[in-house]
Amino acid sequence: MIHKFSSWICCQLGAREHYAIPRSLDKTGQLTHLITDAWVSPDSMLNGLPKPLLVNLRERFHTDLAPASVHAFTGSLIRFEIAQRIKKKTGWEQMIARNDWFQQNAIRLLYKLDDELFTLNSRPTFFAYSYAALKLFQYAKAKGWRTVLGQIDPGPFEEKLVMEEHARHPIYQSNWQPPPSQYWTTWHEECSLADRIVVNSLWSSEALQQVGISKHKIDIIPLAYQPPEQACDFVRIYPSVFSDERPLRVLFLGQVILRKGLAALLEAAELLSDQPIEFWMVGSKGISIPQPSHSKLQWIGSVSRSATAMYYQQADVLLFPTLSDGFGLTQLEAQAWKMPIITSRFCGEVVKDRVNGLILPQVSGEAIAQALKFCLNNPCQLEAFAKQSTDTSSFSLSQLQQSLQALPYAVV
Repeated sequence: MIHKFSSWICCQLGAREHYAIPRSLDKTGQLTHLITDAWVSPDSMLNGLPKPLLVNLRERFHTDLAPASVHAFTGSLIRFEIAQRIKKKTGWEQMIARNDWFQQNAIRLLYKLDDELFTLNSRPTFFAYSYAALKLFQYAKAKGWRTVLGQIDPGPFEEKLVMEEHARHPIYQSNWQPPPSQYWTTWHEECSLADRIVVNSLWSSEALQQVGISKHKIDIIPLAYQPPEQACDFVRIYPSVFSDERPLRVLFLGQVILRKGLAALLEAAELLSDQPIEFWMVGSKGISIPQPSHSKLQWIGSVSRSATAMYYQQADVLLFPTLSDGFGLTQLEAQAWKMPIITSRFCGEVVKDRVNGLILPQVSGEAIAQALKFCLNNPCQLEAFAKQSTDTSSFSLSQLQQSLQALPYAVV
């Protein structure tokens, strides 16, 4: 039972996880406030703009939270982003500035809500995501609130892996740069002020422990995902044989960067150049490829969140060969559309090997090629994998809410 901490304040920069944490808490009446950077309700004037304009910003809303107490700084965000462009700030400088901007606005709001929060029957739990939490946690601890940090990635250990991958593949130029040292100093301070640190996978837990975070402070809570209604009745059909007329359609969806296993994927594409396979590359390209890309690689580019459903429906298998991810929500999105998944083990545990997909023994071109050859030669097995992709109970909002409610009050 919860006694001292029954209400939650969630601070969320961005639409991470489709607002799963505040949504799960609101369903049980535990969400006191959601503080976020942007919120565009259906009656907003922004929705009157022509379709392509600010499309991602206009998706910053969720009907589940329509009746909730949501506070946002949408106008201020637009002004901030315009100012950043005028100042030509990019990369880490821009990201850190955005994190600071959000915290400053959130703290000003908390001061305005001070009287209301003081009258709560219980001290709230204050939740914020990593890298935009330090000033917020300092405020919350001064109030005596419990603090929960949502760790969005595997932290500095992941940075080390990415740095090594870039050193191995200098041929793929990119604008990737490690964050300034102060970024990790600030993060360690966030971790110190957090009573609990929520990660989404065993891989993230192990990565945090590698850099000195106590395992007794870490709780593993998988992401939650609510499948779209139209996915429930979707029927996935495979041909009896893949051919040049009907090739195996492999979907890669996410940032096209080395951390996501792009070097191994491109190597696999070369190894399979004579096979009836298409690679659909959906996402913003973060690396430059010096030689002409293989004809079987279709570079679709970045699409809006709502447009991804079409690719999940039309592709045959999701390829997610990440070197490191806190979880990888694309796995749950693909599973909702009954799509088999080929993944590495360096992410959230969605795939059961040879049950609803394949787990790569290693992230390499050869390992990916072998997995895809298996799919190519066994369409009936792909169909069996698809039928096993229907159990989402471990990733439901109700399961997420129960896991949040079960968090210990402090470090054990």
